[in-house]
Amino acid sequence: MADNGEEDHEHRIKEGDHVVLKRGGIFKAVQIQPKKKLIFEKQWFFLDKAVGHLYGTAFEIASGGELQPQAAKNTENPPDTKEAGTDNRNIVDDGKSQKLTQDDIETLKEQGLKGQEIVQQLIENSSTFRDKTGYAQDKYIKKKKKKYENTVEILKPSCRILAMMYHGREPGKICHLRYDTLAQVLTLANIHAGSKVLVFETCAGLVLGSVMERMGGYGSVINMYAGVGPVRMGVESFGFPAHFHETLTDFPICNVNALLKGNLDTAAKDATAGMLCNFIILSFLVRWFQAQEKKMKLEEKRKKLAAAAALLEDRDADGLVIASRFHPCPVVLGLLKFLSPSRPFVVYSQYKEPLIECFTKLKEQGGTVNLRLTDTWTRHYQVLPNRTHPVLQMSGGGGYLLSGTTIATHTSKPAAPQQTDEPAPKRPKLENTEG
Repeated sequence: MADNGEEDHEHRIKEGDHVVLKRGGIFKAVQIQPKKKLIFEKQWFFLDKAVGHLYGTAFEIASGGELQPQAAKNTENPPDTKEAGTDNRNIVDDGKSQKLTQDDIETLKEQGLKGQEIVQQLIENSSTFRDKTGYAQDKYIKKKKKKYENTVEILKPSCRILAMMYHGREPGKICHLRYDTLAQVLTLANIHAGSKVLVFETCAGLVLGSVMERMGGYGSVINMYAGVGPVRMGVESFGFPAHFHETLTDFPICNVNALLKGNLDTAAKDATAGMLCNFIILSFLVRWFQAQEKKMKLEEKRKKLAAAAALLEDRDADGLVIASRFHPCPVVLGLLKFLSPSRPFVVYSQYKEPLIECFTKLKEQGGTVNLRLTDTWTRHYQVLPNRTHPVLQMSGGGGYLLSGTTIATHTSKPAAPQQTDEPAPKRPKLENTEG
């Protein structure tokens, strides 16, 4: 059956795409550029030959760093692994059981032997392999395949894959946000296409990109950032089309109080604009052009700030997502004022103490219902014949989530007491008892 080019176009690797490389449980986000040398897990290669193939294809790294699609394997284990011992008590790991030296293995690589063939050579030259139990043999083969099979898989970026990548390599960058917790954040915040969502995060742009992916390029996302400018590293790794970025606006969180008070000045000019005259007088044309370029950037930044302020002034946002290393209380209390009534909000924190304090203040202040403080505990399981058990190495915790729903806080004046048609009871007259 011939492939439909139009349907497969989105699922095929193209030049300039942002992709995720996978080898075992290790991930790395890169961009496909012609003749660019990449180093991944101590292997160097080029991605030029991967263009045109489907996402999820596994490639073998050939000589010269070229990628070749990996052929389908007929069997998982080599044919000479049927004999096995009953136990491993008599096996001594003294480093002398393997007859092949490292120089011999390098010679085999130079001869053009692939990883599977090298693993087979290691099995045949091991004096203790057939004495091991079947489980130990499978473990040995898996370990050698990981070391000598030069394969890499190219995946399409998604919030789950990127969350696993960051959590496995640099969990501190994303505040130790695990992918299952991120899924709960997106669900509890009711992220969907066509909504207006406020996002404040310090997770390298991972949460912001996940929200944009869930919205599918429809709606508006207001990114509240702290510092000089927003961090977009995680957003760029998604490789969104251009129309996705049209839905994104940035607003500095330091201007929230000024916007709430109504005295935000979006027409502020740069203090260095007055230096242009000095530059012209001194005939420093280079500096003058640099100043002009800076002025244009400031003007563009001012327009973006005014557009974001216009979106926030309506105070009709449909959701709020907070995941940062800062204390959440002042952020939550300030940003909740921009949400419409009956809208969800979610706050993530690596620690529960800040969320407990935030929970208490929201209860005292009012304006929210259905407040819930939860934590997530998950564990992976190895599922194999006669050896299914929990994976020993696992993440200790997935952080804590505070979620709730906003309500209207406008209170009406107390109604006057209702008047009834019944007459007021009369006071009984006192009878004159004097005789």
